Amino acid sequence: MQTLDHPDHPIAVLLVDDHKTMLWGLSKLIDGEQPRMKVVGTASCCDEAVATAQSLAPDVIVLDLDLDGHSALDILPRLLTNEVSRVMVLTAEKEQRTLDLAILRGARGVVGKDASAQQLLDAIERVFRGELCVDAQTMGRVFSELTSARKPPKADPDTARQATLTHKEREIIRIVATGCGASNKALAERAFVTEHTLRNHLCAIYQKLGVTNRLELYIYAIKHQLDTLAA
Repeated sequence: MQTLDHPDHPIAVLLVDDHKTMLWGLSKLIDGEQPRMKVVGTASCCDEAVATAQSLAPDVIVLDLDLDGHSALDILPRLLTNEVSRVMVLTAEKEQRTLDLAILRGARGVVGKDASAQQLLDAIERVFRGELCVDAQTMGRVFSELTSARKPPKADPDTARQATLTHKEREIIRIVATGCGASNKALAERAFVTEHTLRNHLCAIYQKLGVTNRLELYIYAIKHQLDTLAA
């Protein structure tokens, strides 16, 4: 059986960058690591990235934030709808708010293009294992934003959305919020359901709360104090 620490197949990587030389170099670097990881596809624009991610459902998407003048932040949540892929941003961007938004929209790691080859390869593996690969400063800003948003919910549409949640859905939200980064298998075991049933519950929760992935659900739960519900 495959595990995150010892996969029985190479980590499938999708490369998204609008520079052909960068795609070529990254492909050579990653394919040189077989059987640990391999490139299964490349894309150079936003539409191609979304279509390829949906078609291949790679383990890790290495994403440049600037794609031919368009911000990849706009497509980042759509890259994660298959509940399999994890995004690692590889960028020359230095604007802190942009990097923070990448994490808030679902990226599991941010690596600068000035990083060494070994740092990049290690980051891909860490993201695949479910770790957050983010520097301390970025993580501090992101969690400061989450903490400052942790206020009693006001009378707004969120109250109505939360009212539609079932008891089991609220339990799963609490499990996701207290086990951020855990695999679906681990979350399903804590909820005493199968992985298939867990995915069905998550899809229903996403639709009810207006979120698109587990990280957005985690942020929503912290903001609205859904992580403190009784077990």
